[in-house]
Amino acid sequence: MKTRLYPVYLVGAGPGDPDLLTRKAFRLLREVEVVIYDKLVAPDIIDLVPKGITRIFAGKQARDHFMPQQEINDLLVDLAKAGRKIMRLKGGDPFVFGRANEEIEYVESFGIPVSVVPGISSAIAVPSGQGIPMTKRGISSSFWVMTATKRDG
Repeated sequence: MKTRLYPVYLVGAGPGDPDLLTRKAFRLLREVEVVIYDKLVAPDIIDLVPKGITRIFAGKQARDHFMPQQEINDLLVDLAKAGRKIMRLKGGDPFVFGRANEEIEYVESFGIPVSVVPGISSAIAVPSGQGIPMTKRGISSSFWVMTATKRDG
């Protein structure tokens, strides 16, 4: 009998406030069997994961990777191949410095579907929460989001 492949859910946890988590992300937290989460996911968000759901920490910071990216990629594929419902939970939005594209490409190369759930990026949420407009007619028509780090090599 062939194992059913569920999509790997790549989910943005937002800027840390549980009230800013999307409804879809909140619903999926209750439907999955495994949550693999990053260092930037706030403890208040992790506390929303119901008991009985496996939690796997896969945090990273500059030059200190608890779980290297390739190991995370392999874990996603192994769990999906085993028929598990998985959420890859990332701080902010998965596509804003979140390596989502690397994980999607790797997982899909094994024929495993991926479903992305956007999250609110702190690049927008923090200034907005303080009443600071990122754009303002007549003053600023754009803004940039940059990282202070880059990949070795």
